Amino acid sequence: MPTFALGIGRTAFEVRGYFRRNDQMFFTFLFPMVMLAIFSTAFSSMSFGPGLDAATYYLPAMIAAGILTSGVQNLGTDIANERYDGTLKRLAGTPLSPVSYFIGKIGQVLVTGIAQSVILIAVGHFVFGVALPTSADRWVAFAWILILGLITSALIGIGVSQLPRSAKSASAVITPVVLVLQFISGVYLPFSQLPEWLQNVAAVFPLKWMAQGMRFVFLPDDLASLEVGGSWNLAGVALALGLWFVIGFVLARVTFRWIRKN
Repeated sequence: MPTFALGIGRTAFEVRGYFRRNDQMFFTFLFPMVMLAIFSTAFSSMSFGPGLDAATYYLPAMIAAGILTSGVQNLGTDIANERYDGTLKRLAGTPLSPVSYFIGKIGQVLVTGIAQSVILIAVGHFVFGVALPTSADRWVAFAWILILGLITSALIGIGVSQLPRSAKSASAVITPVVLVLQFISGVYLPFSQLPEWLQNVAAVFPLKWMAQGMRFVFLPDDLASLEVGGSWNLAGVALALGLWFVIGFVLARVTFRWIRKN
């Protein structure tokens, strides 16, 4: 079968497997929704700007966090586990090529990541009353940031899956990095209130840019003044995600092996 067709078939297999793993479902699919509910409820009495409540402020941040966890955390730990439980070794003896395997993993991240974002928006709108964008340019920006962010995160996840030295250490190695990035990238704490040096560190990584792009989609224009440089800087978002797409692709292609050589 052609490489792409095998990849599509692998995508369906990966999606079914994903929704059968309850622990993975919680930490990479439901966790952003739980955090949105907690922050929206805990800070419901606070104002984050003129007419801006906690749910509206945190929705774009949780969408960005969901993109990163769907790719980096999900695939990083999943592939590491498959390497050490013998799954990759068995796949090496099948007609499935690494490219088809990548397509399956990236396809799974796209399906679950898009579904997660849609549910987050629905919860934000119907449960917490978040007003949705009414202009087409906002939704176009949402679409390309979401798709590019998911693919980029998936490629990074494939690359970092080589770091854990065992299946048991996969979560311990990858999850803390993802959590630290969430704290310094404007997900849980307002980015403008972080020290300048910490903002500069966060700007090296893609989550900061995904969160900034999502804030453009869902927040009022006057809040752009709080961003670095006083604007949403969508060109910078595209450039940063494009650069990490290339880095992730190179990492995934160069480091991936069916059987790890110790």
